[in-house]
Formats: sequence, structure tokens, C-alpha cells
Amino acid sequence: MNKSKILDLQVFIGGILKKNTLGVLASGRGSNFQSLIDHIRLGVLKNVRCGVLICNNKDACALKIAEKSEIERKFVDHRNKERVVFDSEVVDVLKDYDVNLVVLSGFMRIISPYFIDEYKNRIMNIHPALLPSFPGLHAQKQAIEYGVKVSGVTVHYVDKVVDVGPIILQKPVIIKEDDTEDILSERILVFEHRLYPKAIQLHVDGRLKIEGRKVKVDYSDHWEERWKKRQKVYVEYQKQLWAEQGKPLDKSIG
Repeated sequence: MNKSKILDLQVFIGGILKKNTLGVLASGRGSNFQSLIDHIRLGVLKNVRCGVLICNNKDACALKIAEKSEIERKFVDHRNKERVVFDSEVVDVLKDYDVNLVVLSGFMRIISPYFIDEYKNRIMNIHPALLPSFPGLHAQKQAIEYGVKVSGVTVHYVDKVVDVGPIILQKPVIIKEDDTEDILSERILVFEHRLYPKAIQLHVDGRLKIEGRKVKVDYSDHWEERWKKRQKVYVEYQKQLWAEQGKPLDKSIG
């Protein structure tokens, strides 16, 4: 039996389709969170559901996105709490919703070792640079000021040191001579919205194997071809969305 058929069997328990549940952590606008919702809604991400959004900022736009999409949302205040106390509260919420995979979407908190141990190799983050170059905040600004010619996107598993976990996928993005931090950030964002769901689908499909610092990706059985075919639906939707905002993608990423 080939891998795709095995995966189809694994998602059925007692004849009922069992979906992997994402727990999304965000602090701000939640644009990658919106992308995940769109990928699920359009049928691109398979066997996945957003179970809960957790925010440490009560004014985060991500909370409004969750409300509009009828996704459970929780505000957990980090103020005046030790890091492990806050993290234990977040973990309790994730467990209440039977979360299988934790997805960080602009979550502006450093995760404690306790949290990472609770969800070992089941926490993903996305970073707007080609790690290990330019970790931390303002990665796009760092890249421009350093004078590199290529930046990009990295999706990685979260480890106990910030921005050094095993790398799952990367996408290079050319830096243009007249790029500002905002322009480069916008161009990178286009590919963030495409790459994160792909990494999640690979994880859900059991296609990722961690060996030391390396993540081996199994693209057998034409996995990547099937993914690209499905994601075309999102790419067309993304083009339409950006055009409506007055930012045609052919000009933004060309």
C-alpha cells in the first residue's frame, strides 16, 4: 500500500474523519493566521482545522479574524507573570482543545523550555529571513542594512533557543536596490502566506523527519506536484485579494 493510501486510512477512526487540530498563537495582525484559514476554506490544506487562537494582546487584529471566521479565541494576559506561569496557562488551553500542532503567527513572546517540552517537535514558527542569517526582530531591516542580495522566508520547528530550531522549508526572495524595509517586508509576506501552509501539510501528512539539526522532507508519490496543483487555488485568490488592495502581485513580487 502506498503512503497516500496509508495516510487516508490514518485519518479515519471509527469511520469518522479525524482532523489535526492547530493551535495558533498570535500577538498582532495575524496575517499568516488568515492565510491558514483561507487555505483550509479553499480546500488546499487537508485534514486540518484551526481549533483555537490564543493572543496575549487583547487588541490584536488576529482576535477579530478568529471571530469573523467563527474560530474559538482566547486572550491570555502575560503581564506581571513569570514566563513559565504564562506558558502553563497557554498549554492548558491548547490541551483543552486537543491541539496537535502549535503554530506561531507573529507571537511576540519567547517560549519557555517547559512549553517546548510539552509540544516537542510540534511547534512551528515562520521568520522573514533565511535563517540562520538575521534572527530576531526587524530581519528585513537587518538584511537591507547588511547589504545582502537575497533574503527570504524560513519555516522551522521551535527549539529552546530563539530562531535556531530545525529548518523545514525556505524560500529565497531577491532584494532590490531601492527596497525599503516596508517594501521588502511586503514582498516576503506574499511567500510567507504560501510557505507556512505547505510546511504544516507536510507535518500533518507525516512527511517530515528530524535528524539532529536536519529536517528530511519526503516528497515521494508526487506529493509536491499534488500540493502545487491544490495551492494554485489559493495563489489565484491571493492575487485577487492584493489587487483589490491596490497592490498587484506581478508588481509587488516581480
